[in-house]
Amino acid sequence: MITSAFQVALLLSVLLAVAGMSWWVAPRVTTAEGFFRGQEPGYVPGVWTLTLSQVTTWIFARSLMNAALLGYFFGIAGTLAYAVYYGSFLTGWLIIDRLRFVHGYSNIQGFFSERFGRMGVVCYNLLVSLRLLSEVFANLLVVGIVFGVAGSGAYNLAILAVAGITLVYSLKGGLSASLKTDVQQMLILLAVLLVLLVMLISHSQFDLPALLVSSPGWGSPGWILLLVALLQVISYPLHDPVMMDRGFLADRDTTRKSFIQAFWISTAFIILFGLLGVFAGLHRQGEEELMVTMQRLLGMPAIFLLGLALIVSAASTLDSTLSSASKLAIVDMGMGRIHPNRGRVAMLLFMLGGLFMVYFGTRDLYAAVAVSGTASLFLTPIIIFCIWMNRRVAQWSFLINFLFAVGGSVIYFLETSGYVNWIGSWTGVEHDYSKLLILTLVILTVGLVSFWWGLERE
Repeated sequence: MITSAFQVALLLSVLLAVAGMSWWVAPRVTTAEGFFRGQEPGYVPGVWTLTLSQVTTWIFARSLMNAALLGYFFGIAGTLAYAVYYGSFLTGWLIIDRLRFVHGYSNIQGFFSERFGRMGVVCYNLLVSLRLLSEVFANLLVVGIVFGVAGSGAYNLAILAVAGITLVYSLKGGLSASLKTDVQQMLILLAVLLVLLVMLISHSQFDLPALLVSSPGWGSPGWILLLVALLQVISYPLHDPVMMDRGFLADRDTTRKSFIQAFWISTAFIILFGLLGVFAGLHRQGEEELMVTMQRLLGMPAIFLLGLALIVSAASTLDSTLSSASKLAIVDMGMGRIHPNRGRVAMLLFMLGGLFMVYFGTRDLYAAVAVSGTASLFLTPIIIFCIWMNRRVAQWSFLINFLFAVGGSVIYFLETSGYVNWIGSWTGVEHDYSKLLILTLVILTVGLVSFWWGLERE
């Protein structure tokens, strides 16, 4: 948490400078193709533009904070568990490759409409809408936490500043702006994280072997969460429209290379950043919070750099989220005439929805990941049977699968919020991640069995 008034002012000044550069880089887009699909006359995104855009939109503020927190509380297993989710770039590439270049679909909604009718499209759009709203909410929340305690002047100022600044240049260029500003923001983020890594490695108490054995016991929460991530990594990318949208922009070879490059770069980033949390966790005193421990160990310069990394990654993720939200609402859901101005209205509404969740919703960062990841499990049988195996399945199988996944995500939210203790009383497990593993296994079993029974004859 940034507590110095001077550092708050300096960080806001840096944010304004980044925003100014983003406004200058972002093109003024007047065509629907440029605003919603990033396709400008004479411009085709190359491998590294797509790669850096993918990485910076997935190395978002919430992810950096979650990786550090999981490492802080659960050691190296917690960091590795979160890094497993970045295998989504590999499964996402396999999904996109089959949908576009084997089955011939131009977007995800076209696939759901053809295979499962209007019901399938509505269910999918509901899931990704909630996913986009949670991204806006979570990244703004992290920014607020960096600047001060909830409800403080610095907390509110930071959230509103990042929301307003990001919205302004996103309204200017849509997806075209996002693609071009992502590269600039990624380079800033890379420089900041490298400095933090040097500060960590050069610390007198840094001990790599100790970090690597910081999660004793295979039954510890970190290793259980890693199992959950392995089970969710198939379905996770399909419920992220930011990643999926970037899979429809370039040719097959460019798309493949960008997804594979994004996988190893983003995974390395998350692990390295998570090591900061693991290091802090090994030297925690009493009930210290992560930021307090890091400040004691690495000093205020490190906290300032951490705050800078978080706000830059938050801005980068927010502009990509808003561009995907506008495309989802106007192009994919058909909620208005396909025109940039309609997309700008959609962006504004999604940002307002995210702000509403910040001030009236939960403040548990990982809960948003776990709930949406659990709900997305209904996509796993669809990916395996319908996308990869190209089999057709009865609609009743889809409906059962969807209801179980959404029901499971609701149960997990109620359990972690303390409203009910059904899983604990039935199974005897107490930790949230053990409950999440049980729910994940049940949802996947029901979904795969229902799809197997519902297979249509070839």
